[in-house]
Amino acid sequence: MTEMINPTNTYTVPSVSISTARTGASSKSNVLGMRAMQELAYAKRGEQYLLIKSPPASGKSRALMFIALDKLNNQGLQQAIIVVPERSIGSSFADEALSQYGFYWDWQVAPQWNLCNAPGVDDIKVAKSKVKAVGEFLASADKTLVCTHATFRFAVEELGIAAFDNRLIAIDEFHHVSSNPGNVLGSQLGAFIERDKVHLVAMTGSYFRGDSEAVLAPTDEAKFETVTYTYYEQLNGYQWLKSLDIGYFFYTGAYVDAVAKVLDPALKTIVHIPNVNARESLKDKEREVNEIMHGLGEWKGVDPATGFHLVQTSHGRTLKVADLVDDSDTARRSRVLSALKDPAQKNNRDHVDIIIALGMAKEGFDWIWCEHALTIGYRSSLTEIVQIIGRATRDAEGKERSRFTNLIAEPTADQAAVAEAVNDMLKAISASLLMEQVLAPRYEFTPKSNGPLGGFDYGEDGYKDGGRNIGVNADTGQIHVEINGLTTPQSPEATRICKEDLNEVVTSFLQDKVALERGLFDQENTLPEELTQLRMGKIVRERYPDLSDTDQEAIRQHAIAAMNITQQAKLLLAQADANGGGSGDSTLQGSTALLDGVRKFVNVRDLDIDLIDRINPFDAAYAVLAKAMDEKSLRQVQASIAAKKVSIPEDEARELAKRALLFKNERGRLPDINAADPFEQLLAQGVAALARYRAQAKAAQGVSGNG
Repeated sequence: MTEMINPTNTYTVPSVSISTARTGASSKSNVLGMRAMQELAYAKRGEQYLLIKSPPASGKSRALMFIALDKLNNQGLQQAIIVVPERSIGSSFADEALSQYGFYWDWQVAPQWNLCNAPGVDDIKVAKSKVKAVGEFLASADKTLVCTHATFRFAVEELGIAAFDNRLIAIDEFHHVSSNPGNVLGSQLGAFIERDKVHLVAMTGSYFRGDSEAVLAPTDEAKFETVTYTYYEQLNGYQWLKSLDIGYFFYTGAYVDAVAKVLDPALKTIVHIPNVNARESLKDKEREVNEIMHGLGEWKGVDPATGFHLVQTSHGRTLKVADLVDDSDTARRSRVLSALKDPAQKNNRDHVDIIIALGMAKEGFDWIWCEHALTIGYRSSLTEIVQIIGRATRDAEGKERSRFTNLIAEPTADQAAVAEAVNDMLKAISASLLMEQVLAPRYEFTPKSNGPLGGFDYGEDGYKDGGRNIGVNADTGQIHVEINGLTTPQSPEATRICKEDLNEVVTSFLQDKVALERGLFDQENTLPEELTQLRMGKIVRERYPDLSDTDQEAIRQHAIAAMNITQQAKLLLAQADANGGGSGDSTLQGSTALLDGVRKFVNVRDLDIDLIDRINPFDAAYAVLAKAMDEKSLRQVQASIAAKKVSIPEDEARELAKRALLFKNERGRLPDINAADPFEQLLAQGVAALARYRAQAKAAQGVSGNG
């Protein structure tokens, strides 16, 4: 579990390692030339509104080509408009001779209708200038057009919603859109859905639609059929890449010094330095790039053909370093970009060794040889982190391992802005935990003794009624786990959420600052149930207010089970590694290190939902913190968080009172404030606190009435 990044063994980066079976399934094509994800999406090609959630490099662009061609040739749609966030991504929709791989038609875009290839830069003026071309396309007999989000927005504003009737509108990198009234494209999509005269296909490499803001209003999103292809399914189906490590490393002082300690020059690496306004930045991006290169070795000049810096290491090897940060010399920058995108060099592993970037090299940037994505500071967008990790998860011959490392500034006693540093650190840890959930296999939870599920392998002895059953689907990597006392979702929507959208619920939980602070840094004063039942319960109710209490509770239980089982599996594996025991082996096809940990956790426990609720979801993360952070800094942060805890707020008191009622129904008595069980005490305190709030409200009402 703990991975040595630097060959000098100076530092270790705690990480979770996802290992896969390398079945080759995700790169194999069917008779129509479709890979696994594309086949999944194409099966739903008849849907009017389709949302495709799939990782970077899984083939979304080509999936859209297949779907669009069917809509144009079989479903009676007049034209297809492909909308991408920036011009560079437009190249993903260049002509493709799909028929030579078995499909019925070829994908073709006439040169004048790929507006991303027109001269100019990505700015508002250029985007507006192409609106006329969109109008001309709509009036033509041609079938396909590619343009940017900006051009499409302006075209809709000028030409009106009705001008696009009976057409397919496909939005690539859909996470750039949001339902915020200030987001024009989001509002326009809502208007298209209300008119109901177009087909929409939305594609995203993110599992966090819009991060903190929803991409679509819930009523609009409910109209979309979803195709979800998980990161695990993709990695499990690769031919070469078999493991991905995710870790974070705390540093003090200047980040450029820490980069030198965790950057292994033997690995093909993309380094994303912080924005100049970020707290981690040294406020001089050119100096930062120079210091990173200096840490690698001695600068030997610039390759005139590519613009790459040449840096000689202490071992005598010359590294080729692409600098995408320095924009002072536009000719050199253009040369570097052209060299990186040179199709003749795509399969040349030795073309470049290290790329240093600021805002670029995230989306639509395909360097299959990248083995290490190293990012400094927290990223405010989880989507951005998915995209950065996606740079390192391409499959390439001989590339067996990839990693993502997040460098995090450690709060220190002499910092003026300790609170700000803690805030940034919490966000970075939250992102790391979320990526562990995204990369883990999906769980299929059922109540105990509900019976085996089709497609799952329960090992040599098979399924046992009432046993500690774990089934594995070798094709998808899904894990079936039985849990005693688990609430079953009642409605189709709640069932769908429990099967497909648990990551969305866990995302909300891990972005809840109170849960993070108390779960990580105030474990002495925080009961696990305050997090698993109260905080998660509140989040589920707020996300899904129209679902029944039973459905809300089912979603809460499933989300906490997915998170706690993953984290406990990780913790057990870390302990095994620390003791020199390793993660054990397995005979099941498609087994992973994480699966071994799940087995260990389930096999030593009679798994029930009450047990899961009594586990702090941040136990594993705290174990990493305790090892990785300076003890003095850790104690300082713990003290500052503990000092913030206040009396029970009203919404929490209301939730505790609800849980107290459940307690009474189960036990035939109210919770006792003097009970030995700390959570029973808390329930009683919640009932008392709610009574006080109600009395205060009544008194205030009386004063108001008398006044």
